[in-house]
Amino acid sequence: MVIAIDGPAGAGKSTVARGVAEALGFTYLDSGAMYRCVALAALEAGVGLEDADGLGELAEALRIELEGPAVRLDRRDVSAAIREPEVSAAASLVSVHPRVREAMVSRQRELIDAGDYVAEGRDIGTVVSPDSPLKVFLTASEAERARRRAEQSGGDAAGVLAGIRSRDERDSAREHGALRAADDAVPIDTTGLTAAQVVDRVVELARERGLP
Repeated sequence: MVIAIDGPAGAGKSTVARGVAEALGFTYLDSGAMYRCVALAALEAGVGLEDADGLGELAEALRIELEGPAVRLDRRDVSAAIREPEVSAAASLVSVHPRVREAMVSRQRELIDAGDYVAEGRDIGTVVSPDSPLKVFLTASEAERARRRAEQSGGDAAGVLAGIRSRDERDSAREHGALRAADDAVPIDTTGLTAAQVVDRVVELARERGLP
């Protein structure tokens, strides 16, 4: 069973999903980390980010393990490496390829079928687990999302804002797994809210629905 938390970059998905998982005793699933692993492996192997077939073969062969905050790629801890700016940018590009998405969605579904998860991403409620009993779509203003990302990365706010707009456009326009709210998702605008406030709201929604 999965609680699905989707939304654009900088909306607070990771922080909120971790908090909700801890509050409910569920396991946290960071779907974005899986695409980052594909991107890191592609960069290290020299596979072109436009090479759909090459990336698909690579994604299907990778061993990705999510153990709490630790992310392992072929048994190697890559928790820090997948957060590097170059990998983050590459992850957005590799995730548009259908074969890559199919491989990652298949693995995400295997995990979800085996336990109780709070999963965050961009297509959890629409593609990965459309039957989720609770779907939440987090949003925030562009300015707020850029501010959060700039604080995390130490980057220039204007540059971060431009990157967010570009990422939003790619995520919303891609053919497979496009960023959109599921029809039955509960929208939460996190602008001006603390992470704790958003976590409390999602936990309240879960308990209203008898979860867990």
